[in-house]
Amino acid sequence: MLRLTEIRLQLDHPADDLKVAILKRLNISATELVGYTLFRRGYDARKKNAIVLVYTIDVEVKNEIALLEKGIPYVTKAPDMSYREVAQAPKGLTKYPVVIGTGPCGLFAGLLLAQMGFRPIILERGKEVRERTKDTWGLWRKGKLNPESNVQFGEGGAGTFSDGKLYSQIKDPKFYGRKVLTEFVKAGAPEEIMYVSKPHIGTFRLVGVVEEMRHSIEALGGEIRFQSLVTDIEILNQQVCGVTLANGELIATNHVVLAVGHSARDTFEMLRQRGVYMEAKPFSIGFRIEHPQSVIDRARLGAHAGNPLLGAADYKLVHHATNGRSVYSFCMCPGGTVVAATSEEGRVVTNGMSQYSRNDRNANSGIVVGITPEDYPGDVLAGVEFQRKWEARAFELGGRNYCAPGQRVGDFLAARPSSTLL
Repeated sequence: MLRLTEIRLQLDHPADDLKVAILKRLNISATELVGYTLFRRGYDARKKNAIVLVYTIDVEVKNEIALLEKGIPYVTKAPDMSYREVAQAPKGLTKYPVVIGTGPCGLFAGLLLAQMGFRPIILERGKEVRERTKDTWGLWRKGKLNPESNVQFGEGGAGTFSDGKLYSQIKDPKFYGRKVLTEFVKAGAPEEIMYVSKPHIGTFRLVGVVEEMRHSIEALGGEIRFQSLVTDIEILNQQVCGVTLANGELIATNHVVLAVGHSARDTFEMLRQRGVYMEAKPFSIGFRIEHPQSVIDRARLGAHAGNPLLGAADYKLVHHATNGRSVYSFCMCPGGTVVAATSEEGRVVTNGMSQYSRNDRNANSGIVVGITPEDYPGDVLAGVEFQRKWEARAFELGGRNYCAPGQRVGDFLAARPSSTLL
């Protein structure tokens, strides 16, 4: 198999042009081409009036070795992207690994352990995904918060109520990301996530995908328990020997995967009391900015705004200030909505989410500044108290009803309150 990169075609090219481009790049006849698979499709919009699609294609040919020896530019041997399990469960296993949390990390940890035969026990403090969806809409529509079932806590984790982005800037030489995408498609995600340059699923579709992943884990012998808050981890001679639930039940285990996310602050406190090593890390803080999606589309795509192959345009911005800090956009949601992401009473946090269609009127993005432990001196959990301080202030300024405080951009830049948001 050969991999061809940098195949650039016009935005409105006929379907046959892709095959023609492959034959031209390799300088072969159609009879020598066995088949091809689309690995990646992106676009180059640096020239708004001449946007081109950019393809990476995996190609099967009859004379692969001979073509590789020619040293054709942008033609290499396709890498082996198959996933290989690192272990298989031993026979007679009596203590099963425990995974705490059913966000993306917990779901995939549980799925891989189940695929290797370890029959994991997965514990989630919140509810199954459809029940937590009802509770989350209760917060958004009625201002009624369930501290154990909300945007942060419950099956699928915070990512269920977000844009469902499935790409990263980290290097992935072993193609673990391919495994993730493959499992999502098996669970019902659209197949296009395997090749579009910035794949996403969207909130409503994620609900069904998360459910199907749960069913796969259970079919492989895993167990998922909802409304099962872990209140303690039993440690003997520096070795984990079990976890205790809020109902008093002790589950014996020698292996625990902590996949609790960033909002399980009571769990962090428990870990500190148990002597588990932790360290304070930098994070970012800021606000959500919202603007018409049509403005972003025109700015990024020009006359091609609205083209279905391009979809709703996104952006990424960064500013390096003279004081050494960086301000940047984060989790940009094209055609999305700003939503409350609160999990503690008397506090407000905001997030953004999009549906698969990304066809809502507005776009939104986090605009945040990086801060370090030097900005919140104290013990290892001082950053949590720093966050709580500003979340409580947002709750107060928003009217104490879980609505976020809002301000027009011009007023924000002028450092004055807004008298109207229209």
